[in-house]
Amino acid sequence: MGRNDDEVAVLEGQETPVSQENPQRHVPFPEDDNGHAEDGAPKPASGSYSMVPPRFREGYFHFYKETYKPSALDRKTKELIAISASLTAKCQGCLEGHIKKALKFGATREEIGETIAIAIGVNAAAVVDLTDIAAANMGLKLY
Repeated sequence: MGRNDDEVAVLEGQETPVSQENPQRHVPFPEDDNGHAEDGAPKPASGSYSMVPPRFREGYFHFYKETYKPSALDRKTKELIAISASLTAKCQGCLEGHIKKALKFGATREEIGETIAIAIGVNAAAVVDLTDIAAANMGLKLY
């Protein structure tokens, strides 16, 4: 069932109108461009993490910050990997954010295109893997 403009969400005993007009942009990861905020903790995007308890949210932000610190992989490479991971995880907000960051850190359209092609290949292989396992479990061989 789809929502309509008259629907009401009940959160913590308070009624809050739910509207599809001007929805907040969902960004499922902290929006900082350099991997760490000035005070040392990434900031959540507005409207994200509203259902995640603060202690878990803070743990995730700490982990996120650590993964984007300078290390063996340069930031552009990390963002290209994140694009591929975002595609396999089917995370639209992640995908858009990491494409923006990849461009900011110097990724070319060719590099982004190859990254996407790799994700397509991995996902296609996953379908083959799952169907091979199902066929073996069921004793089937269609071709």
